Amino acid sequence: MLGSLLRQLVSGLEEIPEAVVRGFQNEKKAIGGRGLQVSGILKMFQVITTTKRTFICVDALDECVPDNRVVVLESLGQILQASPNTRIFITGRSHIRSEVERRLDGTATFILIEPTGDGIVNYLREKLRNDTTPEVMNSTLEANIMESISQLSSETYVETNAGQSYAELRRATAG
Repeated sequence: MLGSLLRQLVSGLEEIPEAVVRGFQNEKKAIGGRGLQVSGILKMFQVITTTKRTFICVDALDECVPDNRVVVLESLGQILQASPNTRIFITGRSHIRSEVERRLDGTATFILIEPTGDGIVNYLREKLRNDTTPEVMNSTLEANIMESISQLSSETYVETNAGQSYAELRRATAG
């Protein structure tokens, strides 16, 4: 993820700083031409972000594997410490809030965004309309799904079920 962020950052520059070019070249010379390591990526970020106002957006951080999430958050924390011109915008479900606070040393501000009833219904209708196993659906099951999930209106529940098929939703809402 950090490498992808660096690529995006570099692609937006008019001119790539010499230190960044050297860093890439040095990594290519390493045995096997390995990719950039986290420490190298952080150095390049710091070279760029100390001179330019930078905004980093990370969407769905909660979907990142926990071990990788730790590395990402610690790295973002280091970037923030070394680069006062940098702002970071992260989205994720509420269960990672304490981890973000801890890893970013309290430098984060949180805004809770909750789904509306209409938003959930629209989301569910779209997911049901695009299901890959429509033969499993009938009007009673669809009504049960819409009613059960809308009543719960839990952000985690809706998102957890977002990729499930009708058969999986039927098992989740049965009983």
